[in-house]
Amino acid sequence: MHSPTPPTSLLRALRRVMRPLVRLMLRKGVTYTYFSDMLKGVFVEVAEQEFRLDANAPTDSRISLLTGVHRKDVKRLRNQPPDVADDLPAAVSLGAHLVSTWQTTAPFCTQPGEPAPLARLASTGGERSFDALVARVSKDIRARVVLDEWLRLGIARVDEHDRVHLETAAFIPQKGFDEKAAYFGHNVHDHACAAVHNLTADGLPYFERSVHYDALSPASIARLRDAVANEGMQALIAFNTLASDLEAQDAQAPDARQRVTIGLYFYSEPTSDTSPSGDASPKSPS
Repeated sequence: MHSPTPPTSLLRALRRVMRPLVRLMLRKGVTYTYFSDMLKGVFVEVAEQEFRLDANAPTDSRISLLTGVHRKDVKRLRNQPPDVADDLPAAVSLGAHLVSTWQTTAPFCTQPGEPAPLARLASTGGERSFDALVARVSKDIRARVVLDEWLRLGIARVDEHDRVHLETAAFIPQKGFDEKAAYFGHNVHDHACAAVHNLTADGLPYFERSVHYDALSPASIARLRDAVANEGMQALIAFNTLASDLEAQDAQAPDARQRVTIGLYFYSEPTSDTSPSGDASPKSPS
């Protein structure tokens, strides 16, 4: 059961967490009225799925007591299907799998982390072609369809020799807002889940650490940004290779039902004691 009075430290943290989300919503036309109704649905959904006293579904009255949502709204929200799915869209999942295979699996890479240029057609490149890459991951979609979409999103380019090059070190579309929004939801959700687990659950905590400094010049910020982009990506590629190998090893295991997200991020802004984004940060890992 929740505490009668939420901790002030938690309320302060939630307010800070919500600021960039509200900034995004205002920029994209999501009003408070729309968001508050959507948030009611999330409160009801989480209470129904995760705060049961036994195997039976909680009553509307209990969900109303837990969430503060009016019982009439609880009944309405429980009777309507959810608006969005939690999983990544199929096209995004396929794209991530293709990029991972391209980066880690011979003959599509020269070594792990170095995707090779691929002949566009199997008729000219054989097993080291974009056709073969797509066929390795899925038999249900044509390579041409994938390539056209990747060219639109800026993920791939075709050179004068009709070879396909990977333009991003991970599946991060440069142009498609819907695809980037899907990754935004996936990554921020999983990061938040790890942080919430560490605040509320017993047992082994998830790894969640950062370093933060507040007195750096723009030149130093640029140097750090480049270092994170280069060295951080190498770390992620190494984790990706290990995860790919382990998934292949676990292919026949009956308990291979766990998913994982491993992330790395970088952010910088001007330091100000009166900045709405929060207080100056300590100079240490945390």
